[in-house]
Amino acid sequence: MEATDNTNRVDETIDRVKSGAHEAVDKVANATSQAAGVLGQKGEQLKNAEQQFVENCRGYIHENPVASLGIAIGAGFLLSRLMSGR
Repeated sequence: MEATDNTNRVDETIDRVKSGAHEAVDKVANATSQAAGVLGQKGEQLKNAEQQFVENCRGYIHENPVASLGIAIGAGFLLSRLMSGR
């Protein structure tokens, strides 16, 4: 009888551990799925923000071509100074 009781207790413990492990795996899978969904949404938002920024820049360049040229020349000059190491 004692061996049977011990076997039953071991079986119950194994079942509890298995159940806990399955719950943990399910929670991790759920969290991973949610994180992937959020990352997908944030990626889409970033893509939309980039497109809006490009459109705004195009509009500014179209409306202010001389100022845009001056900004481009200034930025090019600064970059060349930074890259030359002087």
